[in-house]
Amino acid sequence: MVNAAIQGKVYPPTASYLVGREKIREFARAVSSEAAVHHDVIAARAAGYADVIAPPTFAIVVQDATLKQLLDDGEAEVDFSRVVHGDQSFAYSRPIVAGDELTGTMTVTSVKQLGGNSMVTSSTEISDASGAHVVTAVSTLVVRAAAEGAQ
Repeated sequence: MVNAAIQGKVYPPTASYLVGREKIREFARAVSSEAAVHHDVIAARAAGYADVIAPPTFAIVVQDATLKQLLDDGEAEVDFSRVVHGDQSFAYSRPIVAGDELTGTMTVTSVKQLGGNSMVTSSTEISDASGAHVVTAVSTLVVRAAAEGAQ
């Protein structure tokens, strides 16, 4: 079971992540996004952006580093072999653009026990190099209970 005492814990900001144009294009292909603003600089600029913009779910790339902090935290007692991703949402101030340098700071907002399972919800505030908010990524991980009699 996850240690409920981690509710409210704030992890240190992640190392900065420089968003590359090709990474955006690769991600867009991986999620089957054919929108020109994700692939074509001219189309993105015509839409008012400095460069190609990332699909909305791209923020998971940055959030992943914050989730790793949680999973590596011995105090949290999260058994990764029992983790299922339960929910994900994003709230943007602006799109992620190639050239952004982003950092994430995660707060564990909730730890609940339900039917022997633990549900850990975290909120990651992702900011650019100037410190301006870009996106908040909220994730819920379900940590399944160990089978009866398992150690």
